[in-house]
Amino acid sequence: MKNADCDCVILCGGLGTRLRTAVKDVPKVMAQVNGRPFLDLIIEHLKGQGVDRIVLCTGYQADLVESYYREHYFGLTIDFSRENQPLGTGGALKNAHPVIFSDPFLVFNGDSFLPVDLEAFLDFHQKNDALVSILASPAGQSADFGTLEIDRSGQVISFREKIQEAKEPLVNAGIYCFDGTIFEYMPEEERFSLENDFFPSLIGEKFYGYRTDKKFMDIGTPERYQAAKDVFKKRKSSEDRK
Repeated sequence: MKNADCDCVILCGGLGTRLRTAVKDVPKVMAQVNGRPFLDLIIEHLKGQGVDRIVLCTGYQADLVESYYREHYFGLTIDFSRENQPLGTGGALKNAHPVIFSDPFLVFNGDSFLPVDLEAFLDFHQKNDALVSILASPAGQSADFGTLEIDRSGQVISFREKIQEAKEPLVNAGIYCFDGTIFEYMPEEERFSLENDFFPSLIGEKFYGYRTDKKFMDIGTPERYQAAKDVFKKRKSSEDRK
């Protein structure tokens, strides 16, 4: 499958409670980085890799996000799936099922960024005939992110959300590839978490981890938000000098 044929779903509905001291009155994904919403950076990266269609799963202050991306659509098809009450990451994805058309499809956390090679990731997923593939990044703050262990065949043999130590220094980078049948495996409940409730239940299924040497950035706390702003500011300055 080519990148252009694969829907990219971005989870944008989080409340961003821990970020409120630094970012007020807007959803976390709309936090400003270099004078633009953080979500712009993700979408621009996806467009640069040939993606044609994006689905934004909105929730908190959905009107603000949707109105902005109806005006700033980057020449892409951007559709929306709105949760009218908090559903968690899993519930938000399940709610978007009717507007996800490709098989497989990609999912991204809207508050983190890692410049993954989507073509290579999709190829890995399809060669393994995987049900779910998850991007695994080197651990930096394993206590704050889900940790996973991968065996020699690439299958995930352990997934634990936010623990202090892991046998293998890999963390969930918040980028996933799902087979279209994944919704058949999801809980019946409307509200659930991919990380806490769903991924651990997939151990023993065709659940694969795709390793990358790149570390991801996220803006979940004021400290990490400032660090991300610093990184992108330096990157922009370097690009401007070229």
